[in-house]
Amino acid sequence: MKNREPASKIMTTKVHAVQENDTLQDVVALFRKHKIRHVPVLSGKKIAGIISRTDINRLTFGALFENQEGADEAILEILSIPQVMTSKLKVVNAEDSIRDVAEIFANEEFHALPVVDGEELKGIVTTTDIIQYMLDQY
Repeated sequence: MKNREPASKIMTTKVHAVQENDTLQDVVALFRKHKIRHVPVLSGKKIAGIISRTDINRLTFGALFENQEGADEAILEILSIPQVMTSKLKVVNAEDSIRDVAEIFANEEFHALPVVDGEELKGIVTTTDIIQYMLDQY
C-alpha cells in the first residue's frame, strides 16, 4: 500500500449536488435516482454543507410506520436544506493523502468528505471509497 497516494485517486468527480435554495424533495430525488447517500450543498460554486440520507431518515416516519408518506412529505416541505444540512464541514483537497482521509474517517463521525479547491467543490470521497481502495490492495 502506498502511503502518499492522493485522494484524487479514489474520489468521485461527477458529484450530484444541490443548491441551498433547492428543496429537501430534490435531495431525496437525488438519493433515489443515483443510489447515493451524501449530497454536497452549494451556495453558487462555494461548498456550504452536506446532507446525508441519515439526516433525511431522522426527519421522516416512512421507515418506521406504514402509510405515513403524507407526513413525510409535509416534513420535507416545511424544512429547508440549510436547516437540515451539516454546515460545520470538514473538507479535504485532492492532493491530501488517502491515509489522511482515512484518519479523518477513523477519528470523526463523517462518512463523506467534500473534496475542494479553495472553496469550490471538485469531488467527494466516502468511507466506501476507502474500503474499496483497501480491498484493491489485496
